[in-house]
Amino acid sequence: MVDRRQIEKRRHPRFKLDVEIKINSRSAGDISGHALGIGEFGMSAILVIEVPIGEVVQLEFKLPTGRVKVLAFVRNKTAFRYGFEFVRPNAAQAVINSSCAVLPRSEAVDF
Repeated sequence: MVDRRQIEKRRHPRFKLDVEIKINSRSAGDISGHALGIGEFGMSAILVIEVPIGEVVQLEFKLPTGRVKVLAFVRNKTAFRYGFEFVRPNAAQAVINSSCAVLPRSEAVDF
């Protein structure tokens, strides 16, 4: 069960996102994954190939308001679930923000 207090402590809301994602990593090469959620400052995804925490990767995925290609830091990992923080400023931020405005809120607490 999700603890509502943890959700409310977040600085930025999270939104559900169920799309395929392409990751370009210096250490692991080109990887396919599956996005689970997004916020204005980052996203989470399932990857089956390990990517080092702290590495900057390129993410490419489709949002309701357009296709996005953005650089992100690998911030955390739990099993196969990775958390990414977008490098800011970035050219894709307007598309990310407008998509977050139309996506449903997520109950997830860990990305």
